[in-house]
Amino acid sequence: MRKNNSIIEYLAFLSAKYDVDPDRLFYALILAEENKKSVCGDLTIEWRGETRERIMFLILTSSKVVSQFSVLRQFLLETGHPIRAFMETDKVRRFLAKRARKSSVLPIKDLRSGMTQICLKAKVLEIAKPNVVYTRYGNYASVANALITDETGTIRLSLWNEQIRCISAGDTIQIENARASTFRGQRQLNVGRKGLLSTVDESTSQVTAVINS
Repeated sequence: MRKNNSIIEYLAFLSAKYDVDPDRLFYALILAEENKKSVCGDLTIEWRGETRERIMFLILTSSKVVSQFSVLRQFLLETGHPIRAFMETDKVRRFLAKRARKSSVLPIKDLRSGMTQICLKAKVLEIAKPNVVYTRYGNYASVANALITDETGTIRLSLWNEQIRCISAGDTIQIENARASTFRGQRQLNVGRKGLLSTVDESTSQVTAVINS
């Protein structure tokens, strides 16, 4: 059991390293066991065989092998959040702390699609009317685009669910650990579960709210 726990801790580490929700990663393992292959964010998971007690998986990113490991068959039958339960281990916390220290603080004009761990401070110019979309995770969500600016330029910021209601046009916001991408020819930022979106009181420079998606 101790060996299996070390594997689950390693899966939690991969979840943090590749910005994949631990529950999504667990579900992707189940799908890979059923369908021989699944995709989870930037990770591709392949079933590689099994014995009576263990199932072998291969994880790749952009055709590069990340890891090959086996888990107990019973692990895939667990309920709840078996990988998430290991997200607070010392190994994962040390990694996240180290990555936070290396986060990129960049002006908007320098942001390029594919950049991650982006930190910036900007002002909200406008927020479009929200739309309800059906996500690839099989649920409905509200999404709205905000236009934000700093002294160097503007960029779209995708807001999801509670994020939409927690900021307004005219607010100054602070973004941490965001990802830049391109959608329909426009640059945009997305603050995922590992990121933070905060409103800032300009008169005191203090954070007055913190929101993650």
